[in-house]
Amino acid sequence: MADKIRVVVLYGGRSGEHEVSLKSAASVLRHLDRARFEVIPVSIDKTGRWQWNDLAGIDPAQVSLPILPDAPEIRLARGADGRGVLMPISEGAGGPVAIDVIFPVMHGPLCEDGTVQGLLELADVAYVGSGVLASAVSMDKDVAKRLAEFAGVPVAPYRVLTRKAFAADRASALARAAEGLNLPVFVKPCNMGSSVGIHKVKTWEALGPALDDAFRYDLKVLVEQGIDAREIEVAVLEGETLFASVASELNPNAHHEFYSYEAKYLDPDGARVDLPAKLDATQMARVRALAVRVFAALECSDLARVDFFLDRQSGEFCFNEINTLPGFTSISMYPKMMEASGVPYGELLTRLVHLALARYQQRHALERGYSS
Repeated sequence: MADKIRVVVLYGGRSGEHEVSLKSAASVLRHLDRARFEVIPVSIDKTGRWQWNDLAGIDPAQVSLPILPDAPEIRLARGADGRGVLMPISEGAGGPVAIDVIFPVMHGPLCEDGTVQGLLELADVAYVGSGVLASAVSMDKDVAKRLAEFAGVPVAPYRVLTRKAFAADRASALARAAEGLNLPVFVKPCNMGSSVGIHKVKTWEALGPALDDAFRYDLKVLVEQGIDAREIEVAVLEGETLFASVASELNPNAHHEFYSYEAKYLDPDGARVDLPAKLDATQMARVRALAVRVFAALECSDLARVDFFLDRQSGEFCFNEINTLPGFTSISMYPKMMEASGVPYGELLTRLVHLALARYQQRHALERGYSS
């Protein structure tokens, strides 16, 4: 039997979505095919320490993957043969272990925004997900919207504020933020996910405090026109051609005015999900095509979840955001949409690992422009 592919499940991270990552990683660890893969859980704690977690005694059914406080600290390095290696630095923790691919199951800044991807590129190791460019531009809601609009995908009207300008002249910044928009508006940090720091603003007096809170999480914030819309999501998977799943629809319960962090992760009844979404055939084909167009325009790789608004008045889809490392928890929509489209969770993970390895091999076939 051929050697198993050694997969590092990288989880945790220094972002506000740390706890979400622990849940995603637990699901990924549970569903990776042990007949094909040898799995090594590696965590990044909130201080940035990398640790090799021996989870042999952990209940595989638990919802969140723990970070063991006494787990040996490690470094990611290149071995003499050019392969990526995990290098334990704790005394008595053993020698380096060669790895084949890293599956980053992390969300938010310093995880999903090109920073970890850049590190993995420098380490010259295969990894699941989009590269540095696509990760960075997809994480920035403003830049992602600009590129999507350039590709012919509609977006809702919005304004952009920087923390520097807001601090320098609060009154002028508030006036610019409100110009041309009607209540309600949504305030969103540009580089956060999981609805962290997002506020629905119903009065202009509430705009300032909402911005104050959003600027706790980012240096750039969107003020976006609220529209009477349905929330539609599509999962995209790379292959010989880009495959878009059937769409799903999120219907936040009455006590949640939008799909907030609390509705997503803290309230088990936070939203009703229609999968597939209640769209006619033309609408379903339209939103799947738009999802593929956004994925291609942002030059994504492997996987992404693309979120849209469906305007109830105009019937038009508007691009909301894209997640290049979407949630993989037991209730996350990316794996659920793929499963509803004929790709079960375990098979999805296997495909993603092989996509990462194939892309790594293609990069290595390129001329580097220097002699080694």
